[in-house]
Amino acid sequence: MVHFVGAGPGAEDLITLRGARLIETADAIIYAGSLVNPALLSRARTDCEIFNSAEMTLEQVIAVITAPERASREIVRLHTGDSSIYGAVREQMELLDAAGIDYDVCPGVSSFCGAASSLRAEYTLPGVSQTVILTRMEGRTPVPEREEISSLAAHGATMVIFLSTGMLDELSRRLLLGGYADDTPAAIVYKATWPDERILRTTVGEMAAAARDAGISKTALVTVGNFLGGVHDRSKLYDPAFTTEFRQGTATEQITE
Repeated sequence: MVHFVGAGPGAEDLITLRGARLIETADAIIYAGSLVNPALLSRARTDCEIFNSAEMTLEQVIAVITAPERASREIVRLHTGDSSIYGAVREQMELLDAAGIDYDVCPGVSSFCGAASSLRAEYTLPGVSQTVILTRMEGRTPVPEREEISSLAAHGATMVIFLSTGMLDELSRRLLLGGYADDTPAAIVYKATWPDERILRTTVGEMAAAARDAGISKTALVTVGNFLGGVHDRSKLYDPAFTTEFRQGTATEQITE
């Protein structure tokens, strides 16, 4: 049995209870060594086999899983954050399906959630943004043309941009092209929730210079939008005039939902 486990954004104690239990009972662990906090491996049994997938191809990962000596063993495939976001899990699942090997998925806390907690921010603010776009710049891996950054930026929604810190000059240009103002708030969160986390609060126009000055070129998320600003509407849910299933509104003209 293979368990795909989301390791969380970085901090050792931000893995789920289920994920921690699976690590503790695993016979073998294949972990994304370039991103997963190695401290999580301290939970493994002393006789657990450990493999670093940063040094492996997809075929080598599957070969480890399908080796006859592991056919009846519990294997954890440990991915950073939540494996559903840039986790490269679908291709692994398809090969396991073809091999007739059973698997399940344990979700994890994504780094975009970890970044919001570090920023003490709410991505969806009334009157500001009710949509969060998770995306990335194209690099060696392309993106569909319809998902090019400037096209997505035209929505004016909150954006969280993965895997793009080394291309901030071009990212800034495309965000501006898409309609964000030069002074739109932005934040670069380096290694969110790790002990060496750093936060740069900047703007769309200044983000590239801010990252260069700080020496940050990878392992960071870029967040963009007016959710980082100070003006927003009050939530209706906790408004005294808002009637819900559990509370009667007090104002003469009530809003119901």
